[in-house]
Amino acid sequence: MLVIATYENSIFIELAITELKQNGLSHEKIFAAPLDKRAGKRQLFDTIHRADGLSLFDGAAILGTCFMLLGSIYGFILKWGPIIWGIIGAIFGLLLGFLLKLLIVKKGKGGSKNISSEIVLMIRCEEDQWKTVEKILWENGALGLTKLDKN
Repeated sequence: MLVIATYENSIFIELAITELKQNGLSHEKIFAAPLDKRAGKRQLFDTIHRADGLSLFDGAAILGTCFMLLGSIYGFILKWGPIIWGIIGAIFGLLLGFLLKLLIVKKGKGGSKNISSEIVLMIRCEEDQWKTVEKILWENGALGLTKLDKN
């Protein structure tokens, strides 16, 4: 059976390998490979064929709707009327929401720490060793884990 786990580049992968060796797995049955990081910049706009779940238009749509509503309400009092002030409010809200979200994304404050897989650890073991290997890998901070049977 082949066990595959992913790790961040930290001391925990060394601890996992050491503990696996102490539990009877030989050095030849353990393989660790670092992954290359993407060098290019991340695209800000989604396309039909590629989307990463980060939308720049959700805040713009919300603020555009809010300012359009306020413009329409107060447009009954103001000189140009509710339709013109509703359009002005919508455009202002859309631009404000888009710029705020763009600033948040550019500064990188859009979420918590970005955890990424940096090292792939592959272990060849027997079926009766699976539970021990799984326990060791999870205890030492594996980000993901899978097993592939020989069948």
